[in-house]
Amino acid sequence: MLLNTLKYIYQHPLNADRPWAGLWKFFWWQIRNSIKPQHIIHDFTEHSKLHLWRGLRGATGNLYCGLMEYQEMSFVLHFLRSTDTFFDIGANVGVYTILASAEVGAQTISVEPIPATFDILRKNILLNKIEHKVRALQIGIGSVLTHLNFTTSLDTENHIALAHEHKSIEVEVKTIDEIAKQMPCLIKIDVEGFETEVLLGATHTLANPVLKAIIIELNGSGKKYGYQDQWIHEQLLTLGFKPYSYDPILRNVKELPHFGKHNTLYIRDKEYVLNRVAQARKIKIGNKEI
Repeated sequence: MLLNTLKYIYQHPLNADRPWAGLWKFFWWQIRNSIKPQHIIHDFTEHSKLHLWRGLRGATGNLYCGLMEYQEMSFVLHFLRSTDTFFDIGANVGVYTILASAEVGAQTISVEPIPATFDILRKNILLNKIEHKVRALQIGIGSVLTHLNFTTSLDTENHIALAHEHKSIEVEVKTIDEIAKQMPCLIKIDVEGFETEVLLGATHTLANPVLKAIIIELNGSGKKYGYQDQWIHEQLLTLGFKPYSYDPILRNVKELPHFGKHNTLYIRDKEYVLNRVAQARKIKIGNKEI
């Protein structure tokens, strides 16, 4: 696990010319927190900041790498405009929300079901003074209006609790179609295997041509609920979406034969998207511009 993390940091595109700098940040953070755990405010992008403290594995990756999920986060920065609406489904502490609303200026509906994580999300929204741009909802998202139990101690991997997982909390669940007062042009979905249920509750939103792209995690975790990622892939193809990879330097996309092993970017109306990303301003991340 540690070796994989170090390899990821070393090979990250934003660390390409100074890979040891990223590794230094990682070890500095570990040593610092072993001596005296204390939160910091991290200068994230040109116009955004993040609260970071021990235990926030997903968020602290941005300290070491600039943009933890390089392709997907770069796409959010290049594709969105201040006049757009973005849905962050499974926001965790709000990294994508901050990119969309603090850096780009888009309106965001940010959904996070776990109370402690939602509290950090709210802190990040307040830190960046974007309360007027973000509608933060402490709910789950599924196919019907209901209540479900969620795990609470797994950081970015919290999910709908299985029968044997007793350390959980009951949370209200709504659908994307119900919360979609404004139609999004981009949706990010990271719900640890519950993606099928999320899409089943988004039929009207998915059919709306305003929606041009979806970033969705398809890593096989849906199997624990009896779902297959292939079904999601086929449904999105039926709706006119195709899977792509994004090159932030060339501002180009490449169609993929299948979905990826982690996040997959699905695009509908490729030419519209390419025109958008080509015209986006350059954004400074640390000492780099993308």
